[in-house]
Amino acid sequence: MTTQHTAVHRIEIVPLPAFKDNYIWLLRVGNAAAVVDPGDDEVVERYLAQQRLDLTAILITHHHPDHTGGVAGLVARHKPVVYAPVDGRIEGVTRRLRDGDEVALAELDLHLRVMAVPGHTDTHVAYYAPGILFPGDTIFSAGCGRLLGGTAAQLHDSLLRLGALPGDTAVYCTHEYTLSNLAFAQAADPDNPARDQWLATCQALRAEGKPTLPSTMAREKSVNPFLRTSSPGVIDAVTRHTGVRPPDALACFTALRAWKDNF
Repeated sequence: MTTQHTAVHRIEIVPLPAFKDNYIWLLRVGNAAAVVDPGDDEVVERYLAQQRLDLTAILITHHHPDHTGGVAGLVARHKPVVYAPVDGRIEGVTRRLRDGDEVALAELDLHLRVMAVPGHTDTHVAYYAPGILFPGDTIFSAGCGRLLGGTAAQLHDSLLRLGALPGDTAVYCTHEYTLSNLAFAQAADPDNPARDQWLATCQALRAEGKPTLPSTMAREKSVNPFLRTSSPGVIDAVTRHTGVRPPDALACFTALRAWKDNF
């Protein structure tokens, strides 16, 4: 188990692997804990029992079952406060959230700002505090979520919004997709030494069984083609792939996302 320590207060952020490639992020201070997108309650329960932690809150980014499937079981056993976007498909919610809302996790001495980041789904949110971002499936290291309810324009705008966060923001993505995303990035942004360096680092991490996450926003802006849709290298690669030069960043993003869907 890899533990990530953050600069925010005394919080430990621990990745709990679930399913094939999910991470359920657990935040802890002392005996208090919160989890982000618990698709599997058994994974969370084992860690809570091992560490003798009290689950006080659940943060949900979007409605997909691999992010919400464990909520009911955790609520039945621990009675945590459940935060989620305004979306009737998510059940058992204590507080529904909109863009700009604040989540105050008193037991962790942590205040998170809610950011609406639709695109992967139409009601997706992210949770941000200085130095920390939980973006759900909106952004991955070197990638982004598929369009499963939102539009390309929404997802492009959401990524621009996340990309404007400080470069030292740790990005706690919810899937271990980094190596496959970097393989696509080699095609979509072929002349990128920063990407090549990150690929070598991630290959070494995975060979040791370690997560490639969290990333940072600065790194993502240097290696993630979906944040580089104004880069000449990405524009040229999309042009070669489609035969049409995209007239603007949104058109480049839309073509890039469609290319990745079939890569």
